[in-house]
Amino acid sequence: MSAEILDKNKTIDLRKKHIGPSCKIFFSHDPIKIVQAKGQYMYDEKGQRYLDCINNVAHVGHCHPDVVKAGAQQMELLNTNSRFLHDNLVLYAHRLQATLPDKLSVCYFVNSGSEANDLALRLAQQYRGHKDIITLDNAYHGHVSSLIDISPYKFHQLSDVEQNPFVHVAPSPDVYRGKYRVDHPDPATAYADEVKDIIDKVHKKGGKIAAFIAESLQSCGGQVIPPVGYFQQVAEHVRKAGGIFIADEVQVGFGRVGTHFWAFQLQGEDFVPDIVTMGKPIGNGHPMSCVVTTREVAEAFMSSGMEYFNTFGGNPVSCAIGLAVLDVIVKEDLQGNALRVGGYLTNLLEKQKAKHPLIGDIRGRGLFVGVELVKDRLKLTPATAEAQEVIYQ
Repeated sequence: MSAEILDKNKTIDLRKKHIGPSCKIFFSHDPIKIVQAKGQYMYDEKGQRYLDCINNVAHVGHCHPDVVKAGAQQMELLNTNSRFLHDNLVLYAHRLQATLPDKLSVCYFVNSGSEANDLALRLAQQYRGHKDIITLDNAYHGHVSSLIDISPYKFHQLSDVEQNPFVHVAPSPDVYRGKYRVDHPDPATAYADEVKDIIDKVHKKGGKIAAFIAESLQSCGGQVIPPVGYFQQVAEHVRKAGGIFIADEVQVGFGRVGTHFWAFQLQGEDFVPDIVTMGKPIGNGHPMSCVVTTREVAEAFMSSGMEYFNTFGGNPVSCAIGLAVLDVIVKEDLQGNALRVGGYLTNLLEKQKAKHPLIGDIRGRGLFVGVELVKDRLKLTPATAEAQEVIYQ
């Protein structure tokens, strides 16, 4: 067990003194001080073991020896930027592309999901010179200014900030408590028509659609699973308007859903986005991310005449770690494990639902699972206080 460097109270005092107050901490009334992690477990300063059911970053397990070894060995050999020719960048891009549909063939490496989504917006707006963006209600795409604008999950919290006039919010395709529910004869078409209506309104005002962006499965918005066929129809409407479809896989990619490597593939083989963004699990905790797009979109971006360069994106150490993560996913069948363990977890939760009326819905795919608590199952009144109790007590 790692030795504790500071007394817990001293760590808390220094955090309050030097770390911005808007940077929240889990269990703030009595924080758990983590000093070590391995596999699916985290350990506090007293050696108490915790099962990590929160972390969506340590994708192949905390401190996986293969990932640690790959990073350390490459750090001893070379770390530089992508303007120098080195193998790891192209080897990783080649391996990553092999998990995607053929048309998604061009990679831009960056350092976080926020960077990836910000770059995706730039690519989309450069593609045909359009500006307007359609996003989903309750969406979360990152913390930089451009992404707060397209993240209702965040900007709804800012009472003194007006919505960007170039951003348009479509209803979340939530068939549990959304506008069109599971009893609707065709919720996919109904929700897609909402996007088409937005496009028509934008055109009437002289605007032009650059992109529709969506998390392939909404995470912060409540583990929302879009009805099959929704993305296909939205993509058709958006492309007819001259825009492109951005699939945000930052939280749900790399086999987490079990049946597929990418969550957008749940919609069917006939759906392929124009841009895919990825982050969090890509480096198992190492800061890296990627934007993958089509050759057509990439060439339009190049036509601006501005070089794109990222100091740390695609460096040899990051790519070595990324390759190791892909190796572990395959070697340890973690995608299959997500399907098996996720199914086991869901079955256990369904048994609890049968016993507890407080559980309104259980939804998800693989090891991307959400439990919605309600005060009653007819009105679907959110059981907010009860949820807080379950999470934090």
